[in-house]
Amino acid sequence: MGKKSRIKFVSFSGIDGAGKSTQIDNLCARLKDNGLRVELIRFWDDVATLTGVRETTGHKVFKGDKGVGSPSAPINRRDKNVQSPLMTGVRLFLYFLDAVSVRLVVKRALRSDADVVVFDRYTYDELANLNLRSPAICGYVRLIMAFVPKPDISYVLDADPVKARARKPEYPLEFLHRNRQAYLTLSELVGGLTVIAPNEIEQVKREVVEHALRELSLEMENVGGGIPGHHDPEATQLDGPQVRPAAF
Repeated sequence: MGKKSRIKFVSFSGIDGAGKSTQIDNLCARLKDNGLRVELIRFWDDVATLTGVRETTGHKVFKGDKGVGSPSAPINRRDKNVQSPLMTGVRLFLYFLDAVSVRLVVKRALRSDADVVVFDRYTYDELANLNLRSPAICGYVRLIMAFVPKPDISYVLDADPVKARARKPEYPLEFLHRNRQAYLTLSELVGGLTVIAPNEIEQVKREVVEHALRELSLEMENVGGGIPGHHDPEATQLDGPQVRPAAF
């Protein structure tokens, strides 16, 4: 089997606070424990274009907070939750640029020495910010998804918006409810997404790892819950302010 066909490609998506970082860290650690080389690509850091402009817009124009919210230090971000015809037009332009970037990043990653490439967020997380009730927007979504590479597995971690916001208080609850429904609608629209139902962290870890091993045709010992001593970044409070690019 050639190198390109050997490399597997997995993505994780979902509303803020759904537990993506926890599940990504757990799956990557499991794969590495079995001798596999894993490359992690963070969408907002490694793929998204014009991040400086986005951050300036969210912070200075819309007066939103910077950083990552925590239960002890909630913030009010103003980026992807800002809805207007003008912002929709801006998003359509930015998401096209990001789609081009996705193609380049995936092409480069699939030529690397990795056995598995894992994306922390993917194109789905941008498309879920659009009005999927519009036929024109749905046509745009299909066009973008036909352009970007399709992962071997695309996880959408479903979550209760109330619990998600308690873990990561950044966006209004009303927006999280709307955003969650957008992910479910997107799953039906584009197909091929694996939606993981809300559950306890350890149960979700088990479900994700077992599913990944089955779908990727890999073998691993001790498939199950969390890794002893493994840090759970979303289950602990953040010690200080962090910066995260605007996500619109």
